[in-house]
Amino acid sequence: MRAMILAAGRGERMRPLTDHTPKPLLEVGGKPLIVWHIERLAKAGITEIVINHAHLGQQIEQALGDGQQWQVRIQYSPEQTALETAGGIAKALTLLGEQPFLVVNGDVFTDIDYATVGLQAGRLAHLVMVDNPPQHAQGDFVLQNEMIHQAGEQRLTFSGIGIYHPDLFQSVHKGEAAKLAPLLITAMQQGLVSGQHHTGVWHDIGTPERLKQLDEWLRTAKTKGES
Repeated sequence: MRAMILAAGRGERMRPLTDHTPKPLLEVGGKPLIVWHIERLAKAGITEIVINHAHLGQQIEQALGDGQQWQVRIQYSPEQTALETAGGIAKALTLLGEQPFLVVNGDVFTDIDYATVGLQAGRLAHLVMVDNPPQHAQGDFVLQNEMIHQAGEQRLTFSGIGIYHPDLFQSVHKGEAAKLAPLLITAMQQGLVSGQHHTGVWHDIGTPERLKQLDEWLRTAKTKGES
């Protein structure tokens, strides 16, 4: 299976840190956010990786190269302006191939084992859900009997990690900006979106304060030999 790391966002809430550094290259625990993903993907045996970029994207290519140092192969999907999640994925489909692929938001941090995430035949998407963080207490979707629904009680937050079938993006024109949520909701209504609940480590790095907190937590864990 191939994977895509979404790295095209401007990171407005992370300014001024992102004025000169793309968000995925911001460091926590001594290495860039995106490198944590690359290492975890490689550990799961996923070695074909596509990374999209827009804001300061050349820095990402210069920092990561072809991925050889992590024993992976990285290809890039540059965007003149960020195309939103679905638009960015649709533009990269020629690199991702015709089989289902894993997509990871470049601005989250997680300890999930990517080898445990899979998509059953006949479905269009499989989402990893997490407990609602303080900054997103209302959640996104409902996970019930391993299927994702738009409405209901006990809502969870979409982690930004999912597996998608290329057919999910057939309505998106290449080079066109498009959001992911409307595509997922349509697929949910057709009973084509499954999910799982990850109860381990997950952080959405949306502000400089949360970046600092995660960095301190990782460095403390490393000191204690927990990482």
